[in-house]
Amino acid sequence: MFCDAVHPTMATKATYGWIKKGTRKLIKTTGSRTRVNIIGAINLVTMDLIKENFKTINSEAMCKFFDVLREKYPKNKHKKIHIFLDNSSYNTSEETQKYAKKRGIMLHFLPTYSPNLNAIERLWKIMNEYARNNQFFHCAKEFRDSIENFFQTTWKCIADKMKSRINDNFHIVSTT
Repeated sequence: MFCDAVHPTMATKATYGWIKKGTRKLIKTTGSRTRVNIIGAINLVTMDLIKENFKTINSEAMCKFFDVLREKYPKNKHKKIHIFLDNSSYNTSEETQKYAKKRGIMLHFLPTYSPNLNAIERLWKIMNEYARNNQFFHCAKEFRDSIENFFQTTWKCIADKMKSRINDNFHIVSTT
């Protein structure tokens, strides 16, 4: 599984639009600092997504997320769950690593500054496309509902079609 945390904000995220040359287009924005803290993991074989919201992302949240993973995969109780993740401090902390080992979870750290190697980063991009890009949210509830709707409804409808965008098929470039 590929795992990562994401922190989408309520701020307007303008990503595209047609504007006639020489004119201006006003874009509604908000001064809200509202955000959602999510830890997610995706299984590239089944496209199953496990995600949990947390007040803050830290080692304690990662340990709670490991419990959620173990609940999702109880048949594998005696088999290890392999997770690929970045080198964030909450991922590499001694507390997180000890708890992962205790829960039968093997952590594999990706090279530093290589978000392109973590397949779940592409899921976050798709989430933004469906739930945030070019959207103005009038209130925090509308923003949170949009994010939650993506995971509860939209993802279930599009997951199979996203295998071509979310995968670990990397092209190796020869240096010779």
